[in-house]
Amino acid sequence: MAPSNSFISSLAMILIVPLAFGAPSASPKQLFREYIGAEFKDVRFSDVPINPAVDFHFLLSFAIDYDTSGSPAPTNGKFNVFWDSDNLNPSQVSSIKSRNSNTKVGLSLGGDSVSSGYVYFNPDSVDSWVENAVSSLTSIIKEYNLDGIDIDYEHFEADPETFAECIGRLITTLKNNGVISFASIAPFDDDQVQSHYLALWKKYRQIIDYVNFQFYAYDQGTTVDQFLGYFNEQSEKYSGGKVLVSFISDGSGGLSPADGFFTACTRLKSQGKLHGIFIWSADDSKAEGFKYEEQSQEMLALPH
Repeated sequence: MAPSNSFISSLAMILIVPLAFGAPSASPKQLFREYIGAEFKDVRFSDVPINPAVDFHFLLSFAIDYDTSGSPAPTNGKFNVFWDSDNLNPSQVSSIKSRNSNTKVGLSLGGDSVSSGYVYFNPDSVDSWVENAVSSLTSIIKEYNLDGIDIDYEHFEADPETFAECIGRLITTLKNNGVISFASIAPFDDDQVQSHYLALWKKYRQIIDYVNFQFYAYDQGTTVDQFLGYFNEQSEKYSGGKVLVSFISDGSGGLSPADGFFTACTRLKSQGKLHGIFIWSADDSKAEGFKYEEQSQEMLALPH
């Protein structure tokens, strides 16, 4: 006798439901990030190898709230483009994102210097700076079809609390307005720098997605054990944050790939502490053919 329809339906549920609920979920991709455009070495997004097995972020360097005259001066939150916009323009952003579904592009604010002078965080007031910054950055982000911002101010005329409130309110507004989907900060181990970023972290950590800690600002010749100690120290300071490890392409500071950077990364990965890698910068890596970009992404793509 042929089985009844109700029997067939019941059997189908027995066979299908466990498979649906028991199917393994894909592991999230690990993050690789690269600063690009600050040194005007004719590097393009398409020059940089992109591994489809990682999440990839380009960070355009830099947008600065200075005017673009021959002698740049602070503009109280009115940001302008200071990266190599000839090679890294809106059409190039759209092109690299359309060809690589795992790729996002953000911009970094501030940086160390412009026209041989330091870039200072120097607002007239919190309210006026935030208003100007939201307006000017929204315009740039929409023009370039960008996804997020990174905060890389390194010199300060304002106190830590003013910095925290300005940057915190800026990120909050841009996220609430749907202008950006991620935000990161880029501190390094300097008393003044840390006082400003830790004030921001204390009050606004919930809106900061990544900490691009500049481990290459430590002394050249840093050992693997020293690097791991620095990582643990900064992870405690930025407690609860995704602290990314980093190196500098020209080997001028910190732990270099040639001296054990990937050994340190392997140890962190085995401990579940490797949240991602970033490199400063694509401009310098171009001369070496981006070999460490490839190696970094290959390591990140390996299973835990």
